[in-house]
Amino acid sequence: MKTVVFLADGFEECEALIVVDILRRAKIEVDMASIMGRLDVWSSRKIKVMADVLAEDVDFSDVDMIILPGGRVGRDNLSKSAIVREKCMEFSRGKYIAAICAAPSVFSELGLLDGMEATCHPDFADTLPEGTYTGKPVTVSGNIITGQALGTTFEFAFEIVRTLSGEEPVRKIKKAICYQGE
Repeated sequence: MKTVVFLADGFEECEALIVVDILRRAKIEVDMASIMGRLDVWSSRKIKVMADVLAEDVDFSDVDMIILPGGRVGRDNLSKSAIVREKCMEFSRGKYIAAICAAPSVFSELGLLDGMEATCHPDFADTLPEGTYTGKPVTVSGNIITGQALGTTFEFAFEIVRTLSGEEPVRKIKKAICYQGE
Protein backbone atom coordinates (compact mmCIF):
# COMPACT_ATOMS: atom_id res chain seq x y z
CA MET A 1 0.00 0.00 0.00
CA LYS A 2 1.18 3.49 -0.81
CA THR A 3 -0.07 6.92 0.20
CA VAL A 4 0.79 10.55 -0.48
CA VAL A 5 0.38 13.28 2.13
CA PHE A 6 0.31 16.66 0.43
CA LEU A 7 2.13 19.38 2.36
CA ALA A 8 1.59 23.10 1.84
CA ASP A 9 2.84 26.08 3.80
CA GLY A 10 0.51 26.58 6.77
CA PHE A 11 -0.29 22.88 7.25
CA GLU A 12 -1.16 21.63 10.74
CA GLU A 13 2.02 19.78 11.65
CA CYS A 14 0.51 17.21 14.01
CA GLU A 15 -2.29 16.33 11.62
CA ALA A 16 0.33 15.54 8.98
CA LEU A 17 3.14 14.02 11.01
CA ILE A 18 1.07 11.83 13.33
CA VAL A 19 -0.62 10.37 10.27
CA VAL A 20 2.74 9.77 8.58
CA ASP A 21 4.12 8.17 11.75
CA ILE A 22 1.16 5.80 12.23
CA LEU A 23 1.08 4.79 8.55
CA ARG A 24 4.80 4.06 8.50
CA ARG A 25 4.44 1.98 11.69
CA ALA A 26 1.80 0.00 9.78
CA LYS A 27 4.34 -0.56 6.96
CA ILE A 28 2.28 1.60 4.60
CA GLU A 29 4.53 3.57 2.27
CA VAL A 30 4.10 7.33 2.64
CA ASP A 31 5.48 10.11 0.50
CA MET A 32 5.24 13.58 2.02
CA ALA A 33 4.82 15.61 -1.17
CA SER A 34 5.36 19.37 -1.15
CA ILE A 35 3.14 21.45 -3.39
CA MET A 36 5.32 24.51 -2.77
CA GLY A 37 7.94 23.93 -5.48
CA ARG A 38 10.56 23.31 -2.77
CA LEU A 39 11.14 20.50 -0.30
CA ASP A 40 11.06 22.62 2.85
CA VAL A 41 7.51 23.38 3.94
CA TRP A 42 6.53 25.65 6.82
CA SER A 43 3.83 24.47 9.20
CA SER A 44 1.17 26.62 10.82
CA ARG A 45 3.37 26.91 13.92
CA LYS A 46 6.45 27.90 11.88
CA ILE A 47 8.12 24.49 12.07
CA LYS A 48 10.11 23.70 8.94
CA VAL A 49 9.48 20.17 7.68
CA MET A 50 11.42 18.57 4.86
CA ALA A 51 9.12 16.82 2.40
CA ASP A 52 10.24 13.60 0.74
CA VAL A 53 9.46 14.75 -2.77
CA LEU A 54 7.95 17.55 -4.82
CA ALA A 55 4.33 16.80 -5.70
CA GLU A 56 5.04 17.22 -9.41
CA ASP A 57 7.67 14.44 -9.22
CA VAL A 58 5.39 11.80 -7.65
CA ASP A 59 4.45 8.77 -9.73
CA PHE A 60 0.82 8.38 -8.70
CA SER A 61 0.27 5.18 -10.70
CA ASP A 62 0.78 2.93 -7.67
CA VAL A 63 -0.62 5.26 -4.99
CA ASP A 64 -3.71 3.98 -3.17
CA MET A 65 -4.68 7.08 -1.18
CA ILE A 66 -4.00 10.79 -1.01
CA ILE A 67 -4.26 12.59 2.32
CA LEU A 68 -4.75 16.28 3.07
CA PRO A 69 -3.79 17.65 6.51
CA GLY A 70 -5.61 20.67 7.87
CA GLY A 71 -4.49 24.08 8.96
CA ARG A 72 -6.40 27.14 7.74
CA VAL A 73 -3.56 28.58 5.61
CA GLY A 74 -2.48 25.10 4.54
CA ARG A 75 -6.04 24.35 3.44
CA ASP A 76 -6.11 27.53 1.37
CA ASN A 77 -2.81 26.60 -0.30
CA LEU A 78 -4.00 23.05 -0.98
CA SER A 79 -7.20 24.40 -2.50
CA LYS A 80 -5.25 26.62 -4.93
CA SER A 81 -2.99 23.77 -6.09
CA ALA A 82 -3.80 22.36 -9.51
CA ILE A 83 -2.14 19.03 -8.72
CA VAL A 84 -4.08 18.64 -5.45
CA ARG A 85 -7.37 19.43 -7.15
CA GLU A 86 -6.60 17.12 -10.08
CA LYS A 87 -5.54 14.20 -7.85
CA CYS A 88 -8.49 14.61 -5.50
CA MET A 89 -10.84 14.37 -8.47
CA GLU A 90 -8.96 11.44 -9.99
CA PHE A 91 -8.67 9.45 -6.75
CA SER A 92 -12.31 10.03 -5.83
CA ARG A 93 -13.19 7.85 -8.81
CA GLY A 94 -11.96 4.49 -7.56
CA LYS A 95 -9.16 5.02 -5.05
CA TYR A 96 -9.17 6.63 -1.59
CA ILE A 97 -9.02 10.22 -0.41
CA ALA A 98 -8.73 11.45 3.17
CA ALA A 99 -8.68 14.87 4.80
CA ILE A 100 -8.78 16.26 8.32
CA CYS A 101 -9.76 19.49 10.07
CA ALA A 102 -10.18 22.30 7.52
CA ALA A 103 -9.09 20.18 4.54
CA PRO A 104 -12.39 18.32 3.91
CA SER A 105 -13.63 21.68 2.61
CA VAL A 106 -11.28 21.17 -0.37
CA PHE A 107 -13.26 18.02 -1.22
CA SER A 108 -16.45 20.01 -0.81
CA GLU A 109 -15.27 22.72 -3.21
CA LEU A 110 -14.69 20.00 -5.80
CA GLY A 111 -18.19 18.55 -5.34
CA LEU A 112 -16.77 15.31 -3.93
CA LEU A 113 -18.92 15.38 -0.78
CA ASP A 114 -22.28 15.76 -2.54
CA GLY A 115 -24.49 12.95 -1.24
CA MET A 116 -21.80 11.81 1.22
CA GLU A 117 -21.26 12.12 4.95
CA ALA A 118 -18.17 13.89 6.27
CA THR A 119 -16.73 15.60 9.29
CA CYS A 120 -14.34 18.52 9.66
CA HIS A 121 -13.39 21.18 12.18
CA PRO A 122 -16.67 22.75 13.39
CA ASP A 123 -15.49 26.14 12.08
CA PHE A 124 -15.67 24.67 8.55
CA ALA A 125 -18.93 22.73 8.90
CA ASP A 126 -20.80 25.35 6.88
CA THR A 127 -18.45 24.72 3.92
CA LEU A 128 -19.81 21.18 3.51
CA PRO A 129 -22.98 20.47 1.54
CA GLU A 130 -26.17 20.61 3.59
CA GLY A 131 -26.82 17.33 5.41
CA THR A 132 -23.22 16.18 5.02
CA TYR A 133 -21.63 17.18 8.35
CA THR A 134 -21.67 14.42 10.99
CA GLY A 135 -19.71 16.15 13.75
CA LYS A 136 -18.07 12.81 14.54
CA PRO A 137 -14.33 12.45 15.22
CA VAL A 138 -13.92 10.40 12.02
CA THR A 139 -16.37 9.68 9.24
CA VAL A 140 -16.03 7.12 6.45
CA SER A 141 -18.35 7.52 3.49
CA GLY A 142 -17.61 5.39 0.46
CA ASN A 143 -13.94 5.88 -0.39
CA ILE A 144 -13.62 9.13 1.57
CA ILE A 145 -12.25 9.38 5.10
CA THR A 146 -12.58 12.65 6.99
CA GLY A 147 -11.38 13.66 10.44
CA GLN A 148 -12.50 16.45 12.70
CA ALA A 149 -9.36 18.12 14.03
CA LEU A 150 -6.01 17.72 15.76
CA GLY A 151 -7.61 16.02 18.75
CA THR A 152 -8.90 13.21 16.53
CA THR A 153 -5.72 12.69 14.50
CA PHE A 154 -4.88 9.29 15.99
CA GLU A 155 -8.39 7.99 15.24
CA PHE A 156 -8.13 9.42 11.73
CA ALA A 157 -4.76 7.73 11.16
CA PHE A 158 -6.03 4.43 12.59
CA GLU A 159 -9.01 4.53 10.23
CA ILE A 160 -6.68 5.03 7.26
CA VAL A 161 -4.61 2.03 8.39
CA ARG A 162 -7.78 -0.02 8.95
CA THR A 163 -9.01 0.85 5.45
CA LEU A 164 -5.73 -0.01 3.73
CA SER A 165 -4.41 -2.88 5.88
CA GLY A 166 -7.10 -4.15 8.22
CA GLU A 167 -7.68 -4.22 11.97
CA GLU A 168 -4.61 -6.22 13.05
CA PRO A 169 -2.01 -3.49 12.34
CA VAL A 170 -4.20 -0.98 14.17
CA ARG A 171 -4.36 -3.25 17.23
CA LYS A 172 -0.59 -3.79 17.20
CA ILE A 173 0.21 -0.09 16.83
CA LYS A 174 -2.19 0.92 19.61
CA LYS A 175 -0.48 -1.57 21.92
CA ALA A 176 3.05 -0.51 20.86
CA ILE A 177 2.41 3.20 21.44
CA CYS A 178 0.36 2.66 24.64
CA TYR A 179 -2.62 4.37 23.02
CA GLN A 180 -5.16 5.25 25.73
CA GLY A 181 -8.04 6.55 23.59
CA GLU A 182 -11.43 4.93 23.09
